[in-house]
Formats: sequence, structure tokens, C-alpha cells
Amino acid sequence: MKIENLNIDSSLVETLSSVSDPEIPVLTVLDLGVIREAIEKDGIIYIKLTPTYSGCPAMDVIGDDLKKAFSEIGKQAKVELVLSPAWSSDWISEEGLQKMEEYGIARPLSESNDIDVLLNSKKLVKCPQCQSTNTHLVSQFGSTACKALFKCDDCLEPFDYFKCLK
Repeated sequence: MKIENLNIDSSLVETLSSVSDPEIPVLTVLDLGVIREAIEKDGIIYIKLTPTYSGCPAMDVIGDDLKKAFSEIGKQAKVELVLSPAWSSDWISEEGLQKMEEYGIARPLSESNDIDVLLNSKKLVKCPQCQSTNTHLVSQFGSTACKALFKCDDCLEPFDYFKCLK
């Protein structure tokens, strides 16, 4: 999802871009698409943050990191968790998807393909190391609940696959 489609003051983008996801540090909160709104009103930054899934432990850390980033430039930030609409992996920016792959995490597939790879053993997930789709599911859960663990049968490397969340 593009920033232009969200209610984000352009003057806040630089600071927002300095805050990374603690679970995938190459992704900023803007790459991940979890910022729904960021506006400045009466000298206070109001941020609406949508978790990737309810109960995601990273949200508290991200909220604290956002407050810290703005305090470092002399601003107070208030962070509100917003659960609706629910976050979707479609909200990850194309730049974020590329960063994720370079980091070694396979990008999410479409919802129907996601079901096929997680439940029906279809070989559709591309290895981020060698680009082969000769991969198989090792575990429905990877390093975090939003990822599954796969292994490439060509280069033999294990890797996380970011599940399609809708």
C-alpha cells in the first residue's frame, strides 16, 4: 500500500522510516504497512498502528520505538493500536518485499497459493537464496507466528516464508 493512500503527514515520513520492525529489521514500519495514520496536531504526533496479527508481540516494541524516534527530534507521539481493518500482507510495499527477499525471507504468495503450499505441499515458494521452487514445508511456524519454515531441496538452505495474511 502506498503512503499516498494513507493519512500520513509527509513531514513525518523521514522519522517513521527510521523505525524498523524488530522481527525483520530490514523493514521499516512504512515498508510493512502497519502505519495507518500519522498526523501532527497541536504539537503532538498521533499515530494509528495496525498489528500484523492480533497479539503480535512486536507491536509494543514498535510503539515504544515510534515514541522514542519522535522524542529524539523533540516531539511527543501517542500511538493507538487499530484492529480494523485487519492488516493484510498486501500492505507490504514492493520495496519491503524486495528487502525481505534480500534478507532471506520468501515473500507471501496469493491467498489460494498460500493455502496450497501450507496445506497441500505444492512447490510454489521460491527459495530466497537460489530462486528454486523445489522447496518444501518444514513447519507451519518459522521464527515468528507470521512465518512458516521451509527448506530448499536444491541448495539445501532453510528459510522463512512470510505467510499470506488477509
